[in-house]
Formats: sequence, C-alpha cells, structure tokens
Amino acid sequence: MLHLIIAEAELELVPEQIADHPAVVNHARRRGKKPNEILLDSTYHHAALRGLNDGERRGRPDIVHICLLNALESIANKEGALRVYVHTRNDEVIYIKPETRIPRNYNRFVGLMESLFKNRAVPKDLELLRMENKTLSELLDGINPDRTFVAHESGKLIKPAEFGRTLASLENPAVIVGGFPHGDFRKLGDINAERVSIYEKPLMAWTAVNEILVNFEASLF
Repeated sequence: MLHLIIAEAELELVPEQIADHPAVVNHARRRGKKPNEILLDSTYHHAALRGLNDGERRGRPDIVHICLLNALESIANKEGALRVYVHTRNDEVIYIKPETRIPRNYNRFVGLMESLFKNRAVPKDLELLRMENKTLSELLDGINPDRTFVAHESGKLIKPAEFGRTLASLENPAVIVGGFPHGDFRKLGDINAERVSIYEKPLMAWTAVNEILVNFEASLF
C-alpha cells in the first residue's frame, strides 16, 4: 500500500488578520458567506495576502484540487493500492476514503473544503473526507511506513521508473509531496525521510504526483 501525502498544503480558511480586508469582504459577500467561512484564495485575495506572513505562497487550494483529482482517479487508487492524505500548513490532516469522488469543478471543490473545515467530516454519515488536528509527524506515526520519501528538488536524483520500482517493492511506503507553489518545506526537521528528486528541475506538485503514481503502477501491475 502506497501512502501519498500532500504536505504543508496551502489550504486554509481566511485568517482573522485579514478577514476585514476589502478584497476578502467583497468576495465573501458575493458568495453569501462570512469572511471567516471562505477559503483563502490568492486569485481573489492577492491584495490581502500582502499583509500575511508567507503571503506569497498562501491561498492555493487549486494545488490540492488538481493533486487529488489525479491521485483519486489513478489506477493505483482504483486497484486499492493507494491511500491519499492532505496535511495543511496549520497542521490539520484530511483523511480521504479511496472511493471519494472529488468534484471536477473548482468552485464545487472549494465549497466542499469549506464544509469540511466547518463540519470536520463530509458527508457526516459517510465521512468520505475527515479532518483532524494533527502534525505531519503524528500522521506518519499512525501510518507507520517501512520507508518514507520526500519529493524534494535537492534530494538524491533518481529516475522515475527506478523510484516506481522501489515503491512497488515495499509493503507500506509513504511519499510526501509539497502542496505549496514554491519555496521549501517549513516543518520537516523532525521527519525521518529520504529526500529524492525524480527530475533535475523543480516540478509542480501535480506533475510529481502523476510521475510517482504512473511509475509505481508500471512496476506493480
């Protein structure tokens, strides 16, 4: 079973510090919601993000959306060989059941995530998505992988096919892919993981997810 973790994802509700910013207030009003009930999104809130620490990389739920679409529709997931998790910058973990169908429409996905932040599980009866306050280290403790890898541009260069073979040879591997647009991980210090790079140049998160899963599948099936 391969455990794929989209880590330090820039997925969060609008922080209190900028809830009264005109860009946020106007966007929330158009959607018929309160400012603190909507996802932070750099597309709409870029002016407000200037007032936040790490504002240049925050408000990117689209990264999570594309990664989840790719992972949950993958052959590995359909064959029961994959579990997918999202860990956010604020140390929340989203557990996702393999049968979950993520909305393809981005606006519907945003609404789903807002409901998840509010209710901690959606839908409440099935809990296809469930959120807990948990660090990345605590998530890994629960998974207890035999080896943990971090996709990192400064990691050991390995061909995607070789990496896929390595993952397929293990019983319970975990791979961490950053869910942020640029920069480095903020909290990897206490994680015992091997840094690997599957390409000599930086890749977008969803590209890394695709390459990892396709090559894992090629060696497994």
